Amino acid sequence: GAVHLYIGQEAVGVGFCSQLTDDDWIASTHRGHGHYLAKGGDGKLLMAEIYGRETGVCKGHGGSMHVADFSKGIIGANGIVGAGISIITGAAWAAQMDGKGAVGVAFFGDGAANQGVLCEALNVAVLWKLPVIFVCENNGFSEFSPSSTVTAGNIVDRAKPYGAAHETVDGNDLIAVHQCAARAIKQARAGNGPFLIEARTYRQRGHVEAEASFLGSKYRSDEEVAEWIARDPIPAFAKRVMDAGQASQADLDRIETEVAAEVAEAVRFADGSPYPDPALQGTSYMFA
Repeated sequence: GAVHLYIGQEAVGVGFCSQLTDDDWIASTHRGHGHYLAKGGDGKLLMAEIYGRETGVCKGHGGSMHVADFSKGIIGANGIVGAGISIITGAAWAAQMDGKGAVGVAFFGDGAANQGVLCEALNVAVLWKLPVIFVCENNGFSEFSPSSTVTAGNIVDRAKPYGAAHETVDGNDLIAVHQCAARAIKQARAGNGPFLIEARTYRQRGHVEAEASFLGSKYRSDEEVAEWIARDPIPAFAKRVMDAGQASQADLDRIETEVAAEVAEAVRFADGSPYPDPALQGTSYMFA
């Protein structure tokens, strides 16, 4: 269906969110499931939300592209390309005024980097030294268009005219992302202004899962996809920890089994949950 999967980009979300607290805010994209889970969101509630059920984290009203959980600092995923950039800048301003050291992180794609809001947000964030980190997950495609056909230059260089700190990182290397994130978060918490990061990665699945049903031809080769799957961040990190003697194959197999069971339970929970009551849709969760 029309669901946007995060498979292949996990190192970026985990590398950043593992160093954030519930008091820190993140804004995500239409491809936001990975960020939600990495920030501590409940998998069962996420699955129920994707199913559009009353037990979902947003009561079935947000669906796949608009998951949010303020208790975890997840200000929301957003189906509007680039929308989270301005939202998280506002959240960072609020955090600055609150004075408790919280930071804001906006995740967005290479396509969203071409929205003017990135320039506007960088400008005000530098002027006011806002505790905000802009993380561009450059997965090589803006929907079905190769980035090289729609994006001029390096995205990270857009920080230079504003004097913002910036860095490019291998988005498939969890350790590299973690270290990069640590530097950016430290700067933001210290009150030294924003950071723009371009994490170069790859989405292994299509823009949406149903795209083969309406696209007339492929927009990337099987060889290209296979090359990037060989660089999948999860098995790469698994090999790294085994080589370092930090985990055995049995340890990793156990984790794999536990996660598979959690996913299966989330599906059962969602599938058995009720839909929102249509009679209440016009009066519930409405604000004016």
